[in-house]
Amino acid sequence: MKFLVGVVEQNTPKARIAYKGESEEYKKTNTELYVIFVLALITAYLAMSAQFESWRHPLTIMLTVPMAILGGLLGLLVVGSSLNVYSQIALIILIGLSAKNGILIVEFANQLRKEGKNLEVAVFEAAAIRLRPILMTSISTIIGVLPLILGTGPGAASRLTVGITIFGGMLFSTFFTLFVIPTVYSIIGKGTQRIDAVEIELKKQLKK
Repeated sequence: MKFLVGVVEQNTPKARIAYKGESEEYKKTNTELYVIFVLALITAYLAMSAQFESWRHPLTIMLTVPMAILGGLLGLLVVGSSLNVYSQIALIILIGLSAKNGILIVEFANQLRKEGKNLEVAVFEAAAIRLRPILMTSISTIIGVLPLILGTGPGAASRLTVGITIFGGMLFSTFFTLFVIPTVYSIIGKGTQRIDAVEIELKKQLKK
């Protein structure tokens, strides 16, 4: 749109520009959707911070979001679609869908560390044991959007945009989550105490 506006202003500076159809809808809602996207990120981060009682673990989990967005944009590129209202809504949906994979690994790794296992063992076992649940939920989501991608008839283009964005985002983020999340968790967790270190120290003091 910016390119076309530039061409019009350069060649016919006195011409007036009017937006119709998807371009008009995109121009009206573009700013609002960006605000909603940022608010969704902040809300997800704060919710996970409360759940894990930590500021670092949610940051690890949120690394899945850029990977999901990149996958969604690649999906749009493959089918020749554009970034419009429908694809932006799908990107917002991907925040929650992609974060759940990271939550499964981080939550279980924390549980294993609380049981006394060291960082490396906890991360390895969490990634291995949570592999099946992550693949099952991701594959079911990917299969679930196939009707949107393959559907025909009125509204097929908008459904394709939503479906391919979620399809590409889930495919991309699921694959890289299995490598990125354990690696980052190991880096962030180095030098930290066991999850229940405070509780153990308190019990020692009470026994004295």
